[in-house]
Amino acid sequence: MSASAPPRPDTASILAVGSELLGTTRLDTNSLYLTGRLEALGIGVVRKACVGDGWNDLLAEIPLALARAPLLVVTGGLGPTDDDRTKEVVARVLDRALVRDEAILLGLRERFRRRGIEMPKVNEKQADVIEGAVVLANPRGSAPGFLVTAGGGTVVLLPGVPHEMKGMWVEAVEPLLARDGTPGLHRRTLKVAAMPESLVETLVKPVYAAYPDVPFTILASPGEVQLQFAARGTLEEASRVLDGIESDFHKALSGEIFGRDDDTLEGVVGDLLRLKSQSLALAESCTGGQLAGRVTDIPGSSDYFLGAAVTYANAAKTDLVGVSAGTLERFGAVSEETAREMALGARKRFGATVGLATTGIAGPGGGTPEKPVGTIHIALDAADGTRVHKRLLLPGDRALIRRWTTSTALGMLRKHLLGVPDGGRR
Repeated sequence: MSASAPPRPDTASILAVGSELLGTTRLDTNSLYLTGRLEALGIGVVRKACVGDGWNDLLAEIPLALARAPLLVVTGGLGPTDDDRTKEVVARVLDRALVRDEAILLGLRERFRRRGIEMPKVNEKQADVIEGAVVLANPRGSAPGFLVTAGGGTVVLLPGVPHEMKGMWVEAVEPLLARDGTPGLHRRTLKVAAMPESLVETLVKPVYAAYPDVPFTILASPGEVQLQFAARGTLEEASRVLDGIESDFHKALSGEIFGRDDDTLEGVVGDLLRLKSQSLALAESCTGGQLAGRVTDIPGSSDYFLGAAVTYANAAKTDLVGVSAGTLERFGAVSEETAREMALGARKRFGATVGLATTGIAGPGGGTPEKPVGTIHIALDAADGTRVHKRLLLPGDRALIRRWTTSTALGMLRKHLLGVPDGGRR
Protein backbone atom coordinates (compact mmCIF):
# COMPACT_ATOMS: atom_id res chain seq x y z
CA MET A 1 0.00 0.00 0.00
CA SER A 2 1.40 3.42 -0.90
CA ALA A 3 2.24 5.86 1.87
CA SER A 4 -0.13 8.73 2.46
CA ALA A 5 -0.12 11.28 5.26
CA PRO A 6 -2.09 10.17 8.34
CA PRO A 7 -4.24 12.62 10.30
CA ARG A 8 -1.98 15.24 11.86
CA PRO A 9 -1.68 14.51 15.63
CA ASP A 10 -0.82 17.05 18.31
CA THR A 11 0.12 14.47 20.94
CA ALA A 12 1.69 11.02 20.95
CA SER A 13 2.37 8.01 23.15
CA ILE A 14 5.53 5.93 22.90
CA LEU A 15 5.66 2.25 23.78
CA ALA A 16 8.95 0.33 23.98
CA VAL A 17 8.42 -3.42 23.76
CA GLY A 18 10.87 -5.95 25.16
CA SER A 19 11.15 -7.85 28.42
CA GLU A 20 14.86 -7.00 28.50
CA LEU A 21 13.94 -3.32 28.94
CA LEU A 22 12.34 -4.15 32.28
CA GLY A 23 15.58 -5.58 33.65
CA THR A 24 18.92 -4.06 34.54
CA THR A 25 20.96 -4.75 31.40
CA ARG A 26 19.26 -2.74 28.65
CA LEU A 27 18.18 0.90 28.49
CA ASP A 28 15.30 2.21 26.41
CA THR A 29 17.14 4.86 24.38
CA ASN A 30 14.64 4.69 21.50
CA SER A 31 12.01 6.62 23.45
CA LEU A 32 14.45 9.46 24.15
CA TYR A 33 15.28 9.76 20.46
CA LEU A 34 11.64 9.65 19.38
CA THR A 35 10.63 12.26 21.95
CA GLY A 36 13.09 14.75 20.52
CA ARG A 37 12.01 14.09 16.94
CA LEU A 38 8.31 14.37 17.82
CA GLU A 39 8.79 17.58 19.79
CA ALA A 40 10.57 19.13 16.81
CA LEU A 41 7.46 18.36 14.75
CA GLY A 42 5.22 20.10 17.29
CA ILE A 43 3.88 16.79 18.62
CA GLY A 44 3.93 16.59 22.40
CA VAL A 45 4.65 13.28 24.07
CA VAL A 46 2.07 12.66 26.81
CA ARG A 47 2.89 9.05 27.68
CA LYS A 48 5.88 6.72 27.61
CA ALA A 49 5.91 3.11 28.71
CA CYS A 50 7.99 -0.04 28.57
CA VAL A 51 6.23 -3.37 28.44
CA GLY A 52 7.40 -6.96 28.27
CA ASP A 53 6.84 -9.40 25.43
CA GLY A 54 3.87 -11.14 27.04
CA TRP A 55 0.69 -11.28 24.98
CA ASN A 56 -1.58 -10.16 27.83
CA ASP A 57 0.78 -7.32 28.79
CA LEU A 58 0.76 -5.95 25.25
CA LEU A 59 -2.98 -6.45 24.93
CA ALA A 60 -3.53 -4.35 28.06
CA GLU A 61 -1.05 -1.58 27.23
CA ILE A 62 -1.74 -0.82 23.56
CA PRO A 63 -5.41 0.24 23.97
CA LEU A 64 -4.40 2.36 26.97
CA ALA A 65 -1.75 4.18 24.95
CA LEU A 66 -4.12 4.71 22.01
CA ALA A 67 -6.73 6.17 24.33
CA ARG A 68 -4.17 8.65 25.67
CA ALA A 69 -3.08 10.16 22.33
CA PRO A 70 -4.05 9.87 18.64
CA LEU A 71 -0.53 8.75 17.66
CA LEU A 72 1.15 5.67 19.11
CA VAL A 73 4.74 4.87 18.19
CA VAL A 74 5.83 1.35 19.13
CA THR A 75 9.40 0.06 18.97
CA GLY A 76 10.41 -3.59 19.22
CA GLY A 77 8.73 -6.95 18.90
CA LEU A 78 8.84 -7.18 15.08
CA GLY A 79 11.43 -9.97 14.88
CA PRO A 80 10.97 -13.58 13.81
CA THR A 81 10.85 -15.36 17.19
CA ASP A 82 7.83 -16.54 19.13
CA ASP A 83 8.15 -13.72 21.67
CA ASP A 84 7.96 -11.04 18.93
CA ARG A 85 4.24 -10.34 19.18
CA THR A 86 3.80 -6.59 18.62
CA LYS A 87 2.34 -6.81 15.15
CA GLU A 88 -0.05 -9.61 16.09
CA VAL A 89 -1.37 -7.80 19.15
CA VAL A 90 -1.86 -4.51 17.27
CA ALA A 91 -3.81 -6.39 14.60
CA ARG A 92 -6.00 -7.91 17.30
CA VAL A 93 -6.60 -4.54 19.00
CA LEU A 94 -7.50 -2.88 15.69
CA ASP A 95 -9.56 -5.87 14.57
CA ARG A 96 -7.47 -6.28 11.41
CA ALA A 97 -6.28 -9.43 9.67
CA LEU A 98 -2.64 -10.30 9.00
CA VAL A 99 -1.91 -10.91 5.33
CA ARG A 100 1.24 -12.59 3.97
CA ASP A 101 3.01 -10.23 1.51
CA GLU A 102 4.83 -12.29 -1.12
CA ALA A 103 7.00 -9.35 -2.23
CA ILE A 104 8.29 -8.87 1.30
CA LEU A 105 8.85 -12.61 1.61
CA LEU A 106 10.91 -12.69 -1.59
CA GLY A 107 12.93 -9.73 -0.35
CA LEU A 108 13.67 -11.48 2.93
CA ARG A 109 14.82 -14.63 1.13
CA GLU A 110 17.07 -12.58 -1.13
CA ARG A 111 18.55 -10.81 1.88
CA PHE A 112 19.57 -14.15 3.40
CA ARG A 113 20.76 -15.50 0.05
CA ARG A 114 23.20 -12.60 -0.32
CA ARG A 115 24.69 -13.64 3.00
CA GLY A 116 25.04 -17.21 1.82
CA ILE A 117 22.36 -18.48 4.23
CA GLU A 118 19.05 -20.18 3.58
CA MET A 119 16.32 -18.19 5.31
CA PRO A 120 14.97 -19.97 8.40
CA LYS A 121 11.25 -20.65 8.23
CA VAL A 122 10.64 -18.54 11.36
CA ASN A 123 11.48 -15.41 9.38
CA GLU A 124 8.42 -15.89 7.19
CA LYS A 125 6.22 -14.20 9.82
CA GLN A 126 8.07 -10.93 9.13
CA ALA A 127 6.30 -10.85 5.76
CA ASP A 128 2.89 -10.67 7.45
CA VAL A 129 1.27 -7.25 7.04
CA ILE A 130 -1.56 -5.75 9.08
CA GLU A 131 -4.51 -5.31 6.72
CA GLY A 132 -4.57 -1.76 5.36
CA ALA A 133 -1.15 -0.82 6.76
CA VAL A 134 1.54 1.14 4.96
CA VAL A 135 4.73 -0.94 4.86
CA LEU A 136 7.86 0.96 5.91
CA ALA A 137 10.98 -0.36 4.23
CA ASN A 138 13.94 -1.34 6.41
CA PRO A 139 17.16 -1.35 4.35
CA ARG A 140 19.20 -1.89 7.52
CA GLY A 141 17.51 -5.04 8.80
CA SER A 142 15.04 -7.82 8.14
CA ALA A 143 12.00 -6.44 9.99
CA PRO A 144 9.83 -4.01 8.00
CA GLY A 145 7.86 -1.39 9.88
CA PHE A 146 4.22 -0.43 9.52
CA LEU A 147 1.94 2.58 9.75
CA VAL A 148 -1.74 1.90 10.18
CA THR A 149 -4.63 4.31 10.75
CA ALA A 150 -7.86 3.29 12.43
CA GLY A 151 -10.68 5.15 14.17
CA GLY A 152 -8.98 8.54 13.94
CA GLY A 153 -5.74 7.25 15.43
CA THR A 154 -2.42 6.17 13.95
CA VAL A 155 -0.09 3.39 15.06
CA VAL A 156 3.52 3.30 13.87
CA LEU A 157 5.43 0.06 14.38
CA LEU A 158 9.23 0.29 14.26
CA PRO A 159 12.01 -2.24 14.90
CA GLY A 160 13.71 -2.10 18.27
CA VAL A 161 17.28 -2.05 16.97
CA PRO A 162 18.22 1.63 17.41
CA HIS A 163 20.00 2.27 14.10
CA GLU A 164 17.21 0.53 12.18
CA MET A 165 14.54 2.46 14.08
CA LYS A 166 16.25 5.83 13.56
CA GLY A 167 16.74 5.30 9.85
CA MET A 168 13.15 4.23 9.34
CA TRP A 169 11.82 7.16 11.34
CA VAL A 170 13.78 9.79 9.42
CA GLU A 171 13.31 8.30 5.96
CA ALA A 172 9.79 6.89 6.11
CA VAL A 173 7.76 8.18 9.06
CA GLU A 174 8.80 11.77 9.64
CA PRO A 175 8.02 12.89 6.06
CA LEU A 176 4.43 11.66 6.60
CA LEU A 177 4.03 13.58 9.88
CA ALA A 178 5.94 16.77 9.09
CA ARG A 179 3.99 19.93 8.41
CA ASP A 180 5.85 22.94 7.11
CA GLY A 181 5.86 25.94 9.44
CA THR A 182 4.55 24.05 12.47
CA PRO A 183 6.02 25.38 15.74
CA GLY A 184 7.90 22.70 17.62
CA LEU A 185 10.31 22.36 20.50
CA HIS A 186 13.87 22.20 19.16
CA ARG A 187 16.64 21.07 21.47
CA ARG A 188 20.39 21.50 21.39
CA THR A 189 23.16 19.95 23.45
CA LEU A 190 26.69 21.32 23.83
CA LYS A 191 29.47 19.13 25.20
CA VAL A 192 32.47 19.89 27.39
CA ALA A 193 35.25 17.37 28.08
CA ALA A 194 37.05 16.65 31.36
CA MET A 195 35.86 19.71 33.23
CA PRO A 196 34.13 19.58 36.66
CA GLU A 197 30.39 20.15 36.54
CA SER A 198 30.57 22.77 39.29
CA LEU A 199 33.13 24.80 37.35
CA VAL A 200 31.07 24.63 34.16
CA GLU A 201 28.00 25.72 36.12
CA THR A 202 29.86 28.70 37.59
CA LEU A 203 31.08 29.88 34.19
CA VAL A 204 27.74 29.57 32.39
CA LYS A 205 25.43 31.04 35.04
CA PRO A 206 25.43 34.46 33.31
CA VAL A 207 24.14 32.78 30.14
CA TYR A 208 21.23 31.25 32.06
CA ALA A 209 20.40 34.67 33.48
CA ALA A 210 20.34 36.28 30.04
CA TYR A 211 17.62 33.90 28.79
CA PRO A 212 15.08 33.54 31.61
CA ASP A 213 12.42 31.98 29.36
CA VAL A 214 14.67 29.24 27.96
CA PRO A 215 14.78 25.84 29.73
CA PHE A 216 18.36 24.86 30.58
CA THR A 217 19.74 21.61 31.95
CA ILE A 218 23.30 20.69 32.88
CA LEU A 219 24.13 16.97 32.94
CA ALA A 220 27.36 15.33 34.01
CA SER A 221 28.77 11.92 33.12
CA PRO A 222 32.31 10.61 33.65
CA GLY A 223 34.64 12.91 31.74
CA GLU A 224 31.91 14.99 30.11
CA VAL A 225 29.42 17.74 30.92
CA GLN A 226 26.44 18.48 28.67
CA LEU A 227 24.57 21.77 28.41
CA GLN A 228 21.04 21.20 27.13
CA PHE A 229 18.61 23.94 26.12
CA ALA A 230 15.60 24.34 23.86
CA ALA A 231 13.57 26.90 21.95
CA ARG A 232 10.04 26.75 20.58
CA GLY A 233 8.97 27.84 17.10
CA THR A 234 9.58 26.82 13.53
CA LEU A 235 12.98 25.31 12.87
CA GLU A 236 14.20 28.60 11.42
CA GLU A 237 12.90 30.65 14.36
CA ALA A 238 14.21 28.27 16.99
CA SER A 239 17.60 27.96 15.29
CA ARG A 240 18.14 31.72 15.55
CA VAL A 241 17.55 31.60 19.30
CA LEU A 242 19.64 28.45 19.80
CA ASP A 243 22.53 29.86 17.74
CA GLY A 244 22.62 32.97 19.92
CA ILE A 245 22.66 30.93 23.13
CA GLU A 246 25.34 28.63 21.75
CA SER A 247 27.51 31.61 20.86
CA ASP A 248 27.19 32.93 24.44
CA PHE A 249 28.12 29.53 25.87
CA HIS A 250 31.24 29.43 23.70
CA LYS A 251 32.28 32.86 24.98
CA ALA A 252 31.70 31.81 28.57
CA LEU A 253 33.68 28.59 28.23
CA SER A 254 36.59 29.86 26.10
CA GLY A 255 37.24 26.92 23.81
CA GLU A 256 36.15 24.16 26.19
CA ILE A 257 33.09 23.14 24.14
CA PHE A 258 34.14 20.36 21.77
CA GLY A 259 30.86 19.57 20.01
CA ARG A 260 27.09 19.51 19.94
CA ASP A 261 24.23 17.00 19.86
CA ASP A 262 25.54 13.66 18.53
CA ASP A 263 29.21 14.68 18.39
CA THR A 264 31.65 12.54 20.37
CA LEU A 265 35.03 13.68 21.62
CA GLU A 266 36.81 10.87 19.79
CA GLY A 267 34.92 11.69 16.61
CA VAL A 268 35.78 15.39 16.79
CA VAL A 269 39.45 14.59 17.43
CA GLY A 270 39.46 12.14 14.54
CA ASP A 271 38.05 14.74 12.19
CA LEU A 272 40.76 17.19 13.26
CA LEU A 273 43.53 14.64 12.77
CA ARG A 274 42.23 13.91 9.29
CA LEU A 275 41.73 17.58 8.41
CA LYS A 276 45.23 18.50 9.51
CA SER A 277 46.86 15.39 7.97
CA GLN A 278 48.16 14.29 11.38
CA SER A 279 48.68 10.76 12.68
CA LEU A 280 48.40 9.41 16.20
CA ALA A 281 50.14 6.75 18.27
CA LEU A 282 49.42 5.85 21.89
CA ALA A 283 51.21 4.41 24.90
CA GLU A 284 48.85 3.43 27.71
CA SER A 285 49.43 2.17 31.19
CA CYS A 286 46.62 2.92 33.65
CA THR A 287 43.96 3.11 30.91
CA GLY A 288 44.83 -0.36 29.64
CA GLY A 289 43.82 0.19 26.02
CA GLN A 290 40.64 2.15 26.69
CA LEU A 291 42.04 5.22 24.96
CA ALA A 292 42.81 3.20 21.83
CA GLY A 293 39.34 1.71 22.08
CA ARG A 294 37.71 5.13 21.99
CA VAL A 295 39.87 6.25 19.07
CA THR A 296 39.05 3.14 17.03
CA ASP A 297 35.34 3.28 17.83
CA ILE A 298 35.19 5.85 15.03
CA PRO A 299 34.74 4.42 11.50
CA GLY A 300 37.65 5.37 9.29
CA SER A 301 40.06 5.85 12.21
CA SER A 302 42.68 3.95 10.21
CA ASP A 303 43.12 7.20 8.25
CA TYR A 304 45.00 8.70 11.20
CA PHE A 305 45.53 6.11 13.94
CA LEU A 306 48.72 4.08 13.56
CA GLY A 307 48.79 1.95 16.70
CA ALA A 308 49.10 1.67 20.45
CA ALA A 309 51.24 -0.03 23.06
CA VAL A 310 49.63 -1.06 26.34
CA THR A 311 52.70 -0.86 28.54
CA TYR A 312 51.38 -2.00 31.90
CA ALA A 313 54.61 -3.41 33.27
CA ASN A 314 57.80 -1.38 33.60
CA ALA A 315 59.60 -3.81 31.31
CA ALA A 316 56.99 -3.15 28.62
CA LYS A 317 57.50 0.58 28.99
CA THR A 318 61.18 0.06 28.32
CA ASP A 319 60.96 -2.63 25.64
CA LEU A 320 58.01 -1.25 23.63
CA VAL A 321 58.32 2.55 23.85
CA GLY A 322 61.85 3.11 25.07
CA VAL A 323 61.33 4.53 28.57
CA SER A 324 64.76 4.45 30.17
CA ALA A 325 65.40 2.20 33.14
CA GLY A 326 67.00 5.17 34.86
CA THR A 327 63.81 7.23 34.55
CA LEU A 328 61.70 4.43 35.97
CA GLU A 329 64.11 3.85 38.84
CA ARG A 330 64.49 7.50 39.74
CA PHE A 331 60.96 8.84 39.19
CA GLY A 332 58.75 5.75 39.04
CA ALA A 333 56.22 4.55 36.49
CA VAL A 334 53.68 7.16 37.62
CA SER A 335 55.53 10.38 36.91
CA GLU A 336 55.78 13.25 34.49
CA GLU A 337 59.13 12.01 33.25
CA THR A 338 57.85 8.53 32.43
CA ALA A 339 54.73 9.90 30.73
CA ARG A 340 56.82 12.18 28.53
CA GLU A 341 59.14 9.35 27.48
CA MET A 342 56.15 7.10 26.77
CA ALA A 343 54.59 9.72 24.47
CA LEU A 344 57.87 10.32 22.66
CA GLY A 345 58.53 6.60 22.36
CA ALA A 346 55.06 5.86 20.98
CA ARG A 347 55.38 8.61 18.40
CA LYS A 348 58.76 7.34 17.21
CA ARG A 349 57.86 3.65 17.42
CA PHE A 350 54.89 4.06 15.10
CA GLY A 351 56.18 6.96 13.03
CA ALA A 352 53.29 9.24 14.02
CA THR A 353 53.18 13.02 14.12
CA VAL A 354 51.63 12.92 17.62
CA GLY A 355 52.24 10.58 20.53
CA LEU A 356 49.89 10.49 23.51
CA ALA A 357 50.54 8.62 26.76
CA THR A 358 48.76 7.84 30.03
CA THR A 359 50.17 6.50 33.27
CA GLY A 360 48.74 6.58 36.78
CA ILE A 361 47.13 4.80 39.71
CA ALA A 362 43.50 3.91 38.98
CA GLY A 363 43.03 1.94 42.20
CA PRO A 364 41.54 0.70 44.32
CA GLY A 365 45.00 -0.27 45.59
CA GLY A 366 48.51 0.84 44.75
CA GLY A 367 48.41 4.35 46.15
CA THR A 368 50.93 5.91 48.52
CA PRO A 369 50.92 9.15 50.52
CA GLU A 370 53.12 10.72 47.83
CA LYS A 371 51.12 9.24 44.94
CA PRO A 372 47.57 8.48 46.10
CA VAL A 373 44.97 6.61 44.06
CA GLY A 374 43.78 8.93 41.30
CA THR A 375 47.24 10.30 40.53
CA ILE A 376 47.43 10.48 36.72
CA HIS A 377 50.04 11.78 34.29
CA ILE A 378 49.19 12.42 30.63
CA ALA A 379 51.75 13.54 28.08
CA LEU A 380 51.63 14.61 24.45
CA ASP A 381 54.66 14.69 22.17
CA ALA A 382 54.48 16.12 18.66
CA ALA A 383 56.91 16.17 15.75
CA ASP A 384 56.73 19.97 15.67
CA GLY A 385 58.42 20.11 19.06
CA THR A 386 55.24 20.48 21.15
CA ARG A 387 55.51 18.88 24.59
CA VAL A 388 52.46 18.93 26.85
CA HIS A 389 52.05 17.36 30.28
CA LYS A 390 49.09 17.28 32.64
CA ARG A 391 49.01 15.93 36.18
CA LEU A 392 45.62 15.04 37.62
CA LEU A 393 44.39 13.92 41.01
CA LEU A 394 41.06 12.31 40.25
CA PRO A 395 38.36 11.16 42.68
CA GLY A 396 36.14 8.15 42.16
CA ASP A 397 36.46 4.45 41.53
CA ARG A 398 38.65 2.68 39.02
CA ALA A 399 36.19 2.93 36.10
CA LEU A 400 35.55 6.62 36.72
CA ILE A 401 39.26 7.47 36.96
CA ARG A 402 40.05 5.63 33.73
CA ARG A 403 37.20 7.29 31.84
CA TRP A 404 38.22 10.75 33.06
CA THR A 405 41.79 10.02 32.00
CA THR A 406 40.85 9.08 28.44
CA SER A 407 38.59 12.14 28.14
CA THR A 408 41.35 14.43 29.42
CA ALA A 409 43.86 12.91 27.01
CA LEU A 410 41.54 13.34 24.03
CA GLY A 411 40.77 16.88 25.17
CA MET A 412 44.50 17.67 25.29
CA LEU A 413 44.92 16.29 21.79
CA ARG A 414 41.98 18.34 20.50
CA LYS A 415 43.44 21.56 21.88
CA HIS A 416 46.86 20.75 20.46
CA LEU A 417 45.37 20.23 17.00
CA LEU A 418 43.46 23.52 17.28
CA GLY A 419 46.44 25.41 18.65
CA VAL A 420 44.50 26.26 21.82
CA PRO A 421 46.50 26.50 25.08
CA ASP A 422 45.58 23.68 27.45
CA GLY A 423 45.55 24.49 31.13
CA GLY A 424 44.68 27.17 33.61
CA ARG A 425 41.22 25.91 34.48
CA ARG A 426 41.78 22.42 35.79
